[in-house]
Amino acid sequence: MRKLTVRALRVLLVVVLAGTVFVQALMVWTLVSGSDPEDGSLPLTALRVITILGVVSVQVALVCVWRLVTMVRRGTVFSHAAFRYVDGVTGAIVVAALVWFAVTAVSAPGQRDDPGVTVIMGGVGVAILGVALIVRVLRMLLAQAVARDVEAARMQAELDEVI
Repeated sequence: MRKLTVRALRVLLVVVLAGTVFVQALMVWTLVSGSDPEDGSLPLTALRVITILGVVSVQVALVCVWRLVTMVRRGTVFSHAAFRYVDGVTGAIVVAALVWFAVTAVSAPGQRDDPGVTVIMGGVGVAILGVALIVRVLRMLLAQAVARDVEAARMQAELDEVI
């Protein structure tokens, strides 16, 4: 990965992480202060808590991507250590899908006149789970690359013995 690409990605990750921390702080402040324009209704409070959980899942994914980018820059991404970060991204995406399904469930009663919105929101949740499956497939590709890298190192060691 070129240095410019790594720097651009890191700048983007820092900006998004700062934005999520800002949104999270506002949501926590609103929950703690009790200032609610809607009289503290249960769905609005539940949506705020769900939003905080969703933001945490995004932050976990951002940190894992940061670590993976660091491994790519150092040339160590084809190792078993990368699996924990890929698994972290997958887990964060699954949590984000579950959070989205929770948002759908909380907002569904308000959509009685137009149930299509709830169906579309459910479809978005399924699409988010699809992204988790794509990352899982990419993890399998990483596993194959790690296995090939280990095999190449073994073969190189054998060749060095012969020579």
